[in-house]
Amino acid sequence: MSHKAGFVSIVGKPNVGKSTLMNSLLGEKLSITTNKPQTTRKKILGILSADNYQIIFQDTPGILNPEYLLQERMLDYVFSSTKDADLIIFIVDVSEDPDASRTLSDERVVKIINSSQAKKILLVNKIDVSDQPSVEKLIDSAGRKNIFEKIIPVSAKEKFNLDLVLNTILEYLPEHPKYYPDDQLSDENERFFVSEIIREKIFERFRDEIPYSTEVIIYEFKERENAKDFISAEIIVEKESQKPIILGAKGDTIKRLGQEARESIEKFLQREVFLELRVKIREKWRSNPSALNSFGYIKDEE
Repeated sequence: MSHKAGFVSIVGKPNVGKSTLMNSLLGEKLSITTNKPQTTRKKILGILSADNYQIIFQDTPGILNPEYLLQERMLDYVFSSTKDADLIIFIVDVSEDPDASRTLSDERVVKIINSSQAKKILLVNKIDVSDQPSVEKLIDSAGRKNIFEKIIPVSAKEKFNLDLVLNTILEYLPEHPKYYPDDQLSDENERFFVSEIIREKIFERFRDEIPYSTEVIIYEFKERENAKDFISAEIIVEKESQKPIILGAKGDTIKRLGQEARESIEKFLQREVFLELRVKIREKWRSNPSALNSFGYIKDEE
């Protein structure tokens, strides 16, 4: 029996449903999801294995016009993910970009389209909050560009049409042996996912600039016999004024944040943990190359 395997890069503007799509296809929550744009900051691998195929999804940050160095690094991850991809899935939010013109005229999207020889599929997402005429209009408009092998209307959140998406991916995936063991879901370790879960709770709890100004570093992660695992995490902020917002009056806010994060971490790890959170200030870290490198935002090699 032939075996297919390959890398599928999921790209699109911020908040179009890239992470939700990958999580839904995997049946596992690997990428954090919030209703705020730019939640995903790094390239996250999600591996779907079956007897006759292995799909390595690459969830990527949203394509945007970078305003500071962190966003430049985020955009680098998008381009590097498409460079060696076997298939590229573009996602457009029909409720935000009803004829796909905003997406397909974006110079960064055009650059990806022109620089990659990989087959391309367009997913028209969030059809559950749109209507049939709008969806048909977008499919017709995008179809006239002659860019995509197929255009599929989906709802990643409601898991509508995902079987068709999966079958379409398999149609274009090359024959190749597995790249990873069957039981491997990602190439990241538990520390990474724990830090992402804490960051997700920050995005959910805080507004304005706070979520975008924070980074989470796992300072200590100890697996202990006959006791809960010990996790010590640092929440990095950019300004002195941001620290008391995260701490809250008498530390109430960070206590609630820690409780929410701990519950989600325990669900993910399938074991109990003791979580300790601290807040530290590192001024303008989003524009500091050495800070970004130390936080793992390393520019991919060309």
